[in-house]
Amino acid sequence: MESSNKYSVPFVLLFLALVLFFGINISLGSVSIPLKETLNAILGGDLSNDQWKYIVWNYRIPKALTAILVGSGLALSGLLMQTLFRNPLAGPFVLGISSGASLGAAILIMGAAMLSGLFSFGMINDVSLAIASSIGSFLVLLVVVMVAYRIKDTMALLIIGLMFGSITAAIVSVLSYFTNAEKLQQYIYWSFGSVGNLSWQQLLLLLFIIAVGVLLSIISIKPLNSLLLGENYARSLGVNLKKSRYIIIVATGLLAGGITAFAGPIAFIGLAVPHLTRQIFNTTDHKVLVPAVLVYGAILMLICDTIAQLPTSANVLPINAITSIVGAPVVIWLLVRKKKMIF
Repeated sequence: MESSNKYSVPFVLLFLALVLFFGINISLGSVSIPLKETLNAILGGDLSNDQWKYIVWNYRIPKALTAILVGSGLALSGLLMQTLFRNPLAGPFVLGISSGASLGAAILIMGAAMLSGLFSFGMINDVSLAIASSIGSFLVLLVVVMVAYRIKDTMALLIIGLMFGSITAAIVSVLSYFTNAEKLQQYIYWSFGSVGNLSWQQLLLLLFIIAVGVLLSIISIKPLNSLLLGENYARSLGVNLKKSRYIIIVATGLLAGGITAFAGPIAFIGLAVPHLTRQIFNTTDHKVLVPAVLVYGAILMLICDTIAQLPTSANVLPINAITSIVGAPVVIWLLVRKKKMIF
């Protein structure tokens, strides 16, 4: 009961912050909409301008919900990887799954141009990019799972994941060298990341993928807590390490791969949010950390997206750049102030 009371206040504050920044995010944009009119659009009231309701429901709310899902999923996958490898520098992309998604997008955009323009007649759009990225991440995930089933050394798996990332990056570099400037620019634009391109149908699919990843993570809470003290200790508690590692990798693959497929590669969130959450809650218990990183990641992503969209301006900055520019100094300041890292 003490433990529950200890963390109730931080959780309440985080949820209030989530509601606040969700409201701020949907209230600001290139089109100035009064706060009262935004609330009327959400609650189904009458608006003085029908276009505002369309903007709120078909652009701003899906974008804000996408930011919540992306931030939550990346933060959770980062936590899983840091615990599995017991490495504070591990993130959701260390297994090469995100690189696989990037390779899928690169092959569709740049490879198609090299193959006699096979997809050059309107075939490359947000849906086809999501499909190509999903296939790329799934194939890499499949290989990683097969490798994880065969080897026992977790650190060897980390190295193999990094090698997958290097291989896919090399292939993308070769494709970039031979492609034309227009296709290269299209790929670079995709690599900036975006949370504003999803339809309601795509959003529901992303929600389903992330929900499965979260469910697998909740199942893995006991093994995750055991792994913090080493694999031998986990075995002594009766944890099936091979099965647990398999579940954690699949959960991370679904989270990181699905998000990269729909929103592009987004840096920083997965690496930093678990550390920020540990500093706030001062614990390594995953019963607390799993829900905490979900909310914290959503808040941070909403803040970054609000900054990226440059309120009252028609320009939108790359979300991938904003997450690092805004977030990295915060992590540096927090760690310097605390003088130690909880892990």
